[in-house]
Amino acid sequence: MDAPAKLQPGDRVAVVSPSWAGPGVYPATHERALRRIREDLGLEPVEFPTTRTPGAPAADRAADLMAAYADPTIRAVFASIGGDDQITVLPHLDPAPFRADPKPYFGYSDNTNLLNWLWTHGVAGYHGGSTMVHLTRRLHPAHLTSLRAALFETTDLPITEVAEFSEEESDWADPASLDTPQPTVPSPGWVWHQPGSVVTGPTWGGNLEILHWNLAAGRWILPAERYAGSILLLETSEEMPPAVEVFRMLRNAGERGLLQQFPAVLVATAKAAVFGAPAPAGERARYREDQRAAVLKALAVYNPSAMVVFGIDFGHTAPQWILPYGGRMTVDGPNRTITAHF
Repeated sequence: MDAPAKLQPGDRVAVVSPSWAGPGVYPATHERALRRIREDLGLEPVEFPTTRTPGAPAADRAADLMAAYADPTIRAVFASIGGDDQITVLPHLDPAPFRADPKPYFGYSDNTNLLNWLWTHGVAGYHGGSTMVHLTRRLHPAHLTSLRAALFETTDLPITEVAEFSEEESDWADPASLDTPQPTVPSPGWVWHQPGSVVTGPTWGGNLEILHWNLAAGRWILPAERYAGSILLLETSEEMPPAVEVFRMLRNAGERGLLQQFPAVLVATAKAAVFGAPAPAGERARYREDQRAAVLKALAVYNPSAMVVFGIDFGHTAPQWILPYGGRMTVDGPNRTITAHF
């Protein structure tokens, strides 16, 4: 599928809430994100009726998405945040406006639902970039560089290891907390498994829990062979699924014949801390190690030749690289490099 069209400074972009309408609960945090869009990206954010409406019916949220894609003056669409029920929005969507003007969509977590739905209709997007999460603080160079590349540039961008990362969360009920730097820890770095090949292909995947919901629903997953040669992106949420569940979800994908289709798999740094209940550093490290073992256990059964890279920052930790979704990436094992083709 073709990469989404690039934007120009001053373009209008939609900010929508297809999942949880966080902007209506924490308006000060939302307003900070809107200012970042204007001041740091040079774009004009446009809200839609359900952007700040908690509990809006799924059909109304779908109507906002279709209106954003049908409006020729809107040149990109940003999710405000994730949630847990975006799958209920999908049945209300008409593919026509999305196919007619395949503008870029930015989101992750529950927005895996829409990214996957767009993928099934031949529309590429971007994994990452929900406005309330990463645009409310000083923009980290990794996030800003990849976000600007996705929006404005045609370039091959190296995705690199970060020196430090954070998995702490701010108290959005106290907007002043957004001005307090989050504590960071040294990044454990990437871990390569079977780095003997070079794979270039379109990406697919996203949040593992949401992919599993799509598999369970059986409505938004194509025949397995349609994913052949793609690069699988995997990340887990702040709900921190235990390793045994990570294995079982991947096993189910393997039993469907899906897990076998991906010659390369990129696994994000797993978030291992919950707001208000921080875990000790050793416990967090063990959680990530157990998750890595679970992924490798599933691949050993269903895709033993896959090249895998763990610890890439594109999930629920910060900073966050924006990655193509349906666009192309190159994973070069011998040279230990990853490149996003924007």
